[in-house]
Amino acid sequence: MLWLALLATPVAAGANAPVLILDDMGRSLGVGAATAAWLVTAFAWAMTVGMPLMATLLRRRGARAALRVGAGLVLGGTVVLVASPWLPLTLVGRAAQAAGAAGLIAVAMSLAGDARRMGVISAGFGMLGASGPLLGERITEAVSWRAALAVSMVALLAVPAVGRHIAKALPTEGSPAEGSPAEGSPAVASPAEGRFDTRGAVLLATLATGLILLPTYPLPAIGVAVCAAVLLALHIRRRPDGFVPSAVLRTPVFRTAALLALTLSTSYFVLLFSVPRLIARRADWSTGTVATGQLVALLTGSALALGFAAISARLGRVRVRAVLLTVGTLAATTAAWAHSAPALLAAAGAAVFCATGANATQSMDAASAVPPTQRPTAIGLFTLGYQLGGALGPALATLLVLG
Repeated sequence: MLWLALLATPVAAGANAPVLILDDMGRSLGVGAATAAWLVTAFAWAMTVGMPLMATLLRRRGARAALRVGAGLVLGGTVVLVASPWLPLTLVGRAAQAAGAAGLIAVAMSLAGDARRMGVISAGFGMLGASGPLLGERITEAVSWRAALAVSMVALLAVPAVGRHIAKALPTEGSPAEGSPAEGSPAVASPAEGRFDTRGAVLLATLATGLILLPTYPLPAIGVAVCAAVLLALHIRRRPDGFVPSAVLRTPVFRTAALLALTLSTSYFVLLFSVPRLIARRADWSTGTVATGQLVALLTGSALALGFAAISARLGRVRVRAVLLTVGTLAATTAAWAHSAPALLAAAGAAVFCATGANATQSMDAASAVPPTQRPTAIGLFTLGYQLGGALGPALATLLVLG
């Protein structure tokens, strides 16, 4: 469980590291903070698009292949990001980092198996995400902002241990051995499938891209998103077992879980990037004080989410969702109207509690509601919804606060 957490969670620190160093990034690259925020958007976009792709790789080729591809992309993307002097090439490196991290997360989530382990992984996301802004600021002061964006490399320390676990679980030859994963297990590839659904993958990626660009370029983005959605719906009718299986989309539990994760994730990432600026404007705190306060608030919210995930089975699905929606609404309302720094920090803590709690509890609901062979795909599509919030949130924050 701890190796899986180490494999999946460092990406959260790398993703949130830019929160307090956008100005430093912009000055280094010769652009403004709003333009530098494209490094955040590119990361979130690649995570969003990469999750279902990596989930498909996991289903078709097994966890070992997904682990190797994910680790290679994280390593290669980080090298490009550290060495690149130009913003476009830096964006490519950042996107490769994120796509690789999506592979590592897909492996970890598929091997987790229950809400308790998912709670540990999700709480790790929240805690390292909470540490990301302050960690990014400190590393930037000591080394550079590029080093701050390279912290996702820590996940590679877990790759050998997780790889050994997968290797032990795999049958050596012939049919699965006693005690090895059954067919449909994420550790092994699914039985022979049809050829890869390239058209479905492209249409889903186009739809996600249009939604991500909606806050920045509303008219072109909505046109792209609507066209992609219509074409994807028609494609799913023609190929119901393709990249986006209709059996998953028709499941009400999956749809509700994914929508809830998208909503709460978007709210969290809006507040994550907005609260430091709002506190600076409304309460006149220094950057260091804001970073420390935000760290405490986010760590507290993440710890509460871990406890919430542990008791979620006893509460039941309806009560869990009611708690998450109520607390999420209070967090957004407080951030919109409060002028007190402690109140704004409390809103950030409540937002991370909701997003982390939703990721832990709703991912298990989404996966358990579909047939076993579709679970990696369901987790990939669910995480796409969560990561879509991670892309929309910074874009909305840029539009509302940073721009």
